[in-house]
Amino acid sequence: MKLRTFLMGAAAMLVAAPALAAGRGSEGELKLLYWQAPSILNPYLSSGTKDLEASSVVIEPLARYNPKGEMVPYIAAEIPTLANGGISKDLTSITWKLKPGLKWSDGSAVAADDVVFTGEYCMDPKGGCAQLSHFQNVDKIEAVNPETVKITFKSPMPDPYGPFVSYESPILQKKQFANCLGANAPTCTAANFGPIGTGPFEVTSFKPNDVITYKANPNYRDPNEPAFATMTLKGGGDAAAAARAVFQTGEYDYAWNLQLSPDVLKGMTGAGAKGHVVAAFGSLVERLEMNLTDPSATLPADVRSTAKAPNPILSDERVRQALSMAIDRNLLVEVGYGAAGKPTCNLVPAPAAYASDNTACLKQDIAGAKKLLDEAGWKVGPDGIREKDGKKLVLTYQTSTNAVRQDFQSLIKQWWKEIGVDTQLKNINASVFFGGDPGSPDTFQKFYTDVEMYANNFSGTDPQTYMSMYTCDKAPRPATQWQGENINRYCDKHYDELVAELGKTADPAKREALVKEMNDMLTKDSYTIVPLVWRGTTSGVANSIENEQINPWDSELWNIAAWTRKK
Repeated sequence: MKLRTFLMGAAAMLVAAPALAAGRGSEGELKLLYWQAPSILNPYLSSGTKDLEASSVVIEPLARYNPKGEMVPYIAAEIPTLANGGISKDLTSITWKLKPGLKWSDGSAVAADDVVFTGEYCMDPKGGCAQLSHFQNVDKIEAVNPETVKITFKSPMPDPYGPFVSYESPILQKKQFANCLGANAPTCTAANFGPIGTGPFEVTSFKPNDVITYKANPNYRDPNEPAFATMTLKGGGDAAAAARAVFQTGEYDYAWNLQLSPDVLKGMTGAGAKGHVVAAFGSLVERLEMNLTDPSATLPADVRSTAKAPNPILSDERVRQALSMAIDRNLLVEVGYGAAGKPTCNLVPAPAAYASDNTACLKQDIAGAKKLLDEAGWKVGPDGIREKDGKKLVLTYQTSTNAVRQDFQSLIKQWWKEIGVDTQLKNINASVFFGGDPGSPDTFQKFYTDVEMYANNFSGTDPQTYMSMYTCDKAPRPATQWQGENINRYCDKHYDELVAELGKTADPAKREALVKEMNDMLTKDSYTIVPLVWRGTTSGVANSIENEQINPWDSELWNIAAWTRKK
């Protein structure tokens, strides 16, 4: 299919068939280092990538994507299509068949009822599901028999692969999570920290924001996998320390998301290095989110950062546009990523067919930004900071703690000062910032500042689910346990209509046009999202590890069952 044939660009790689492991558990311990420490192992209660990665080796979806962006079955027997009868001719349903004989790690049988339950779990309106966009347009999910699940949509779905596809939408065991529906979801600590799964590993202990230990799943479907008897995923620290632990000291086998400047990486991977960098371009975009709601601490909790209270400064599109115009994206790339980054004005930079011809932001325009703020009524005061109606133009700008991100903050603060904006910088431990704790004031979902910076991407090569995140109903708020994917609380009736239209459009050219229109609405038309850098996925791998395959379209640990150690 055209929608799923996009290959990675300059970083594309050949995907060789992995050699069979010598036998389950024959390789001892595998050690992973994630400087953004996981805080929960239930991806339905967190949209933080580090949490999704850590859970992906335990709980699995029906299908996921390989490094080419091609969909491959995991616990499903095959990918349903029109040709094999798995997708109905009227495009209103998709039927999945489970692989026969599947078992959970506790030895019990996997059944279609588990899949049905998982859908109920995420779609419960009181549950605050962080992955609700995967279930767009779903009418019902039913078990046809113990090994067959049918998903029926409210209207035709030309791309019906949202529910239960990719590491963002895995299957939960009904028995374990039966009492965790709705508002009870975040209270089920034992299940959320130690889900029973079908993946190659099972959790033996979990210390949130610190370390997870796993052991090989004795009931994994391939008797030769995983090769490693145990696995440790250590969290915390910083990207530089994680890189040193693989490239220089050799303490760890894998270091995820090496968000480091090109000079730092080059200095660590010269002659004698014990590891190497792996990288690939997918759809990862570092961007600024502009809070359209008021984050003021003086407001009641049920009003603060909700649609009930508009942001007193950033509700003006001219201010958001001026902030974007003041940024030199080319310099950000040079300072932060080198060849592993490209300046972008798009939320969806790839696949190429979906990328909008949106390049106006690539040229910094300080003079134009000042003019816009003048037109918006913000006049420069005696201290150089603009004022309007007695209020100073002061913004709080937060992100996770990381050297590259703090460099970006410093540069952007300087540029914004040039146009008369006083910027207060805040950085938060990544484990907290990307965590899903509804009680924390510092999560990126709660967004208790004016501007925040982070990066995320979409699984697979079709952005339908990704674009669905910004519909009105997906804004994090108290009623959703502060979970939700519409981080900036953008709400536009026409945008919601476009999402619905995309869901029922089959023609590739029309789908591409719809995605481009939605991309432009969020970026150059409203500046609600201000893209900065199209980032390559970059991690570090020990030279002793074989069969690791970097994957920009799904979990980087997507094929960890096949990893082995060189003899």
